[in-house]
Amino acid sequence: MVEVMSQRLDLTPAAVSSRTGVAVSALHFYEREGLIESHRTAGNQRRYHRDVLRRIAFIRVSQGLGISLAQIRTALGTLPDDRVPTKADWARLSRGWRADLDARIDRLQRLRDDLDGCIGCGCLSLRSCSLYNADDMLAVDGPGARRLLRTPSPTPVNRRD
Repeated sequence: MVEVMSQRLDLTPAAVSSRTGVAVSALHFYEREGLIESHRTAGNQRRYHRDVLRRIAFIRVSQGLGISLAQIRTALGTLPDDRVPTKADWARLSRGWRADLDARIDRLQRLRDDLDGCIGCGCLSLRSCSLYNADDMLAVDGPGARRLLRTPSPTPVNRRD
């Protein structure tokens, strides 16, 4: 009887897709990426436990915030296996990203402020525009596709790749 009850609570991929608005192919992708799990019935049909609905909601909101799938996977890996995650569990995961989000907000505000100062100037100077050519480390090697040249530059330059 317990097995029959468990099967009734499990969701098909179509049901999960319908309830979350996520395509079935995305569910399979999330599963391959280790973000969600499914199990197979005796007839080899894929089924998801109901708690996957919250996980998918968390994944979608996190992606909307610009959190990488690797960070989401790591965060989901800290959730308990022996019980359904609580509101406190979800809040703890969200708090972990607060500093990163604050730093990104700061960078975006600085970008916005630089953009306000640049609009209308028309320069888009390859040498001096901080928006168009930010941190150009290859400029010291001269114009053109420097990375494609076979001969190394006479002066080594510390580059970020």
